[in-house]
Parts: sequence; structure tokens; C-alpha cells
Amino acid sequence: MKFLTAVHTDVGLRKKTNQDSVLIMQADTGAGPVLLASVCDGMGGLAKGEVASAAMVRGLANWFTSSLPALLAGGFHAEQLRLDWDALVQATARRISQYGANIHVDMGTTAAVFLVVGSDYYIMNVGDSRVYALTDQLYQLTKDQTYVQREIDMGRMTPDQAATDPQRNVLLQCIGASPVVQPDFFTGKLAPGQMYLLCCDGFRHVIQPQEIYQAMNPAVLADEDSMHGALVRLTELNKQRREEDNISAILIRTC
Repeated sequence: MKFLTAVHTDVGLRKKTNQDSVLIMQADTGAGPVLLASVCDGMGGLAKGEVASAAMVRGLANWFTSSLPALLAGGFHAEQLRLDWDALVQATARRISQYGANIHVDMGTTAAVFLVVGSDYYIMNVGDSRVYALTDQLYQLTKDQTYVQREIDMGRMTPDQAATDPQRNVLLQCIGASPVVQPDFFTGKLAPGQMYLLCCDGFRHVIQPQEIYQAMNPAVLADEDSMHGALVRLTELNKQRREEDNISAILIRTC
């Protein structure tokens, strides 16, 4: 499997700093091409959210170069991947929490992580950054760890109500600011011509799923320039609609 990729990140309209961190890495291995992508949305007082998100991205990058080769050489096992990623999250959470305590600032980060090995993808999610698949329509592959998603699951709120609820940004957990962090894990199969979108919540709050699909229809975006152009157009549409958060996204196409 080969990949086309595009990345775009924007500070947005209100914040002075971009507290998002993004990562995309590829390598040719004995198991074939592998790809790792992540969007981490930091939060914290004194604009320290970028420190938290960058810490998670650095940890993932180090894992990709130092730990993944051994995992592949030993015969790739999804359960070992889950254990590796969970250990990384817990260690990063402790470092962020300790750093925040030292400077008297609460800080943390979400993490949406997407790994491709062979014909399979593996996803880890903490918080409300998302991973979508784009095939015949837009499919959300992750599940938000938020107050409003819990209310939807309990039947106390509809998705339409959740979209405009004042507490839609309230996270149930994040890396660094939560005493307990339990990542969600998902896996699935790839096929050529599919597209995958990783994004922070600022990318999708004020635009509709059908608008995302129309802009990123796999039948239309066939090269990296057009993929990047679609990310830029949707970012600018968010800003036209007065989205105030940082806006970051990664788009991946399988070939």
C-alpha cells in the first residue's frame, strides 16, 4: 500500500498561539510501507497547551523510530501495539502532569493516532479529535470522549442537540489533566482509493459532514496538491463561520 498525504494547521481567529501538534511519518520496512499520523489538540493555561500536544507527538515519533521496527520484526501483533500505545500515553500523561504542577498550570492534550501496517489500520483516540474514513460517504471511526457523547449514549441528548450544547467541548479525559486515562482502540481494513481524515474539533465544529465529504470526495482528490487545497478551503470556511479555535487536519489517500 502506498500513500498520498496532506497536512494543514492554522492558529484560527482568536488564539495567539497554535496549541495543536500534528505528525505524519512513513517508512519502507520488511513488512512493506508503514505510515503513522496523529493530530493532538493541546489545552492549558498560559498558552501551555502546545507543550502538552508536542510532548505526545514527540513520544509517538520516538515510538515509530525506536519501537515499531522491533514490533514488526517480531511478527506484528495488534495486542502488543495496544500495550505499547497505552504505556506511551500513561508515561506522557505523567510527564505533562508533573510539568504542569511545577509551573502551577493545568494542561493536557487530546490524541487521534492512525497507523497503517500492511492492509490494516490501527487507531488510538483520547478526547475529541477524530479520525474519519471517506469512501462512498463520510464515516466517523473514532468516538468522542466527551460529556455530550456520554449524554447521547445515555439517551439524554440527540446529536443535533449535542452539536450546539454549551458543554460540547467538555472532555471526560485528556492526556495530562486527567487522573486516569483510558484510550480507545479501533482497527479495520484498507483498500486502494480510500481516504482518511484526522482533525481536531476546531476543524469540524461549524461545518457539516456532507460539506467535508463534498470537499474531500476520493473520486475528486487524486493528488497531494488537490488534497492540501481541500484542507485549506475547509479551514478558511471554518474561519468565515467564525470558528475561534485552532484548526488542524491531516488527509491520507491509499494507492
